Amino acid sequence: MTVFVDHPAVLFLVLLALFVGAVALGAFVLRRLAVLPEKDREDFVIIQTSTLTLLALLVGFSLSMAVNRYDLRKTLEESEANAIGTEYSRADLADAATGEKIKSALLRYTRLRLANYRTRAPEELAKIVRETANIEAELWQLATQAANGQPTPIGALVVAGMNDVLNSQDYSEAARINHIPLGAWYLMIIIALLGCVVQGYGAKGSLRKGLLITILPATVALSLALIADIDSPKGGLIRVEPRDLTRLMQSLES
Repeated sequence: MTVFVDHPAVLFLVLLALFVGAVALGAFVLRRLAVLPEKDREDFVIIQTSTLTLLALLVGFSLSMAVNRYDLRKTLEESEANAIGTEYSRADLADAATGEKIKSALLRYTRLRLANYRTRAPEELAKIVRETANIEAELWQLATQAANGQPTPIGALVVAGMNDVLNSQDYSEAARINHIPLGAWYLMIIIALLGCVVQGYGAKGSLRKGLLITILPATVALSLALIADIDSPKGGLIRVEPRDLTRLMQSLES
């Protein structure tokens, strides 16, 4: 299931096929096995409305969760750029040699963070993660050198700034891998399948053979694919653009 969620286009096609099949099951199979008497249609409409309303609520709540996570990732990207920029300025507080090494390492670190946001290939991403870990170790070693060379509040300021840089990267990565729980996906898909079956079972006349068999499945499949797209920063079309890191990179290089 995780593979489908991380690939919204594939998820849309699979769900569309499942939902169309569910509507067809209700319209052409269940109606023959159990004919719906007209006297029971009012009770059936209540069940149908309740099922689709529950589905709408679940989709709405899941979309809200996905958007909140997307906003959090944007906020953390901004915080990460601010932390790097601040530490780059604080590097001037260390001795000249150490300060230049810190600035050079921060420049390479920023390039890697930009590549991390823009890269989707798993192999390349794994390489970037390894290089980032190496530079983080180098940055922390340089910060401790600055503190040992200046055991004063000024040295502590450099160390605190470097700690913010490293923590901001951890927060960003934690937000990237924080997705909507699989249990919520299973629940939405199951209720959507039941809603499509019920909708097909209650359809009348030409609607059973025409529009209804595709409109509801397409609408629900598109909604779930949109949620998956927003919730998958490395798999969908919608992703956080590292605008603050790009602006910082341009500033550092100039």
